[in-house]
Amino acid sequence: MNLTLLILLIMFPQFVETIYSPGLPHIAKAFQISQEKTLLTISLYFTAFAFGVVFWGILSDRIGRRNTMLLGLFIYIVGSGIALAAPNFEIILVARLISAFGIAVGSVITQTILRDQYTKIELNKVFSTMGIALSISPVIGLFCGSILVLFFGYKGLFSLLFILGLFLFWRSWVSLVETKKTGEIPISIPQIFALAKTMITDKAIWRSAILVMCFNVLLFNYYAFAPFIFDKNGVSLNLYGYSGIILAIGSFLGSSINKRLISLNFTAHKIIQIASILAVFSSLLLFFTQEELTFLIPIIGVVTAFGMAIPAILSQALMDYENHRGSAGALFGLLYYLLIGLGLSLSSCVGSLAIVYTAFSIIAFVISYWKIQKAVAQ
Repeated sequence: MNLTLLILLIMFPQFVETIYSPGLPHIAKAFQISQEKTLLTISLYFTAFAFGVVFWGILSDRIGRRNTMLLGLFIYIVGSGIALAAPNFEIILVARLISAFGIAVGSVITQTILRDQYTKIELNKVFSTMGIALSISPVIGLFCGSILVLFFGYKGLFSLLFILGLFLFWRSWVSLVETKKTGEIPISIPQIFALAKTMITDKAIWRSAILVMCFNVLLFNYYAFAPFIFDKNGVSLNLYGYSGIILAIGSFLGSSINKRLISLNFTAHKIIQIASILAVFSSLLLFFTQEELTFLIPIIGVVTAFGMAIPAILSQALMDYENHRGSAGALFGLLYYLLIGLGLSLSSCVGSLAIVYTAFSIIAFVISYWKIQKAVAQ
């Protein structure tokens, strides 16, 4: 399997969102809409992404991982084309929904392919490596987005996303191989509902989903709030693009710490708790810095916590559902992406980044503490 292609595919959904972030003020001005309405595109993006995750994951158990990936990328390309030609903000919203639904395939199917190929211990290491690779995404996304908006406006963003979608479709067509086990019986509709019922009543699944939600809300609220903070401080979008380097440092540091703690035999539960403590501490510091550019200092701590926690959460979340990896991964993804959409919607109603960060980091700490107590009890 081409690991480089898999890294690109799992990075692309995050790249799509980070490259879009510098264009938010530009879109708000171009269509004469409020900041709150512009931020709505982010929460709606994750809602459509959630339904894409469950659709593509279940479909992959039926038609295979490769065919599903190609179909999802094609839908994404269609959405990107519509966004590029959109005459008003409402059409951009529709295009974003279509694009989000399609590109969700990059997240869920890449994870499914990895789960097809690696055992529990290997999977944790691979997800840590993916986490390090993902740390590059904010740098590329924010920098490219800032440059494109500066010279070509928001349409420059959509043009590049359309071209990259075509490239990934071509590379997947050429290089992606099928990893679904031969002779594996596709899960039936009644089985899907039975699996969903089992998972929805599984407290461990809910704890993992809430943790994924919390850390992603922390990360993506930076992309939602930061461009407006930079704008209020009279700083160019160019400098905002360079702030991706700071995020990359934090994410790389977090993923590296994750790998180091694994080598020292720390459990995934313990790593998650350490990450949540770091997130709480960093979030509290934001109360003193959120209106100034020094807010980037505690943001490094938050992103480091994200890089530590996410690989640990994802590597152990579905160990009890290995018989239907695609469908279980899809349902799990649906749950946590719906929660992310909800969390971002609530965040858009709050004017303070510090309040948002503190609230969700505390939730993460409480859940991580609960997970450790359950693990000890077992």
